[in-house]
Amino acid sequence: MKNALFIILIISNLNLNAQEKFLEDIQATQELSLKVTELFSVNKISKSFKSMDPYWPLPANEIEALKDKTMKYLNIIEERYGKSIGLLKVKNETIDDIAVRETYLIRYENTAIRLIFTYYKNDNGWIINSFKWDDSFEKEFK
Repeated sequence: MKNALFIILIISNLNLNAQEKFLEDIQATQELSLKVTELFSVNKISKSFKSMDPYWPLPANEIEALKDKTMKYLNIIEERYGKSIGLLKVKNETIDDIAVRETYLIRYENTAIRLIFTYYKNDNGWIINSFKWDDSFEKEFK
């Protein structure tokens, strides 16, 4: 698992078809990240992706494909490394008032996975610019 076998990376600045809503402020981005992380931690992947859909400028079919892959890999993680035992917010980073990145860890009995949310502020509000989860939490050591 040292190699990032379970990587889902979404960079969603290429297509603006699916995104319908905007988050009002940084507090709203933090609330969404926490909600998605909590849903991930109890393996409610469909609900977590549905929570992100309105704020994510990615076509619905691509989100669906990523959701399906995520469900498959998280089931493998639970089989190999045990059940989720909690979550932890690792850091919050900003670039002036145009971008925010939040990093969380979901702890399992024998490993952890990292979730990274990046938000971008356009003229209408905050949108999900990218979402990534992987098993590379060792990169969080300073």
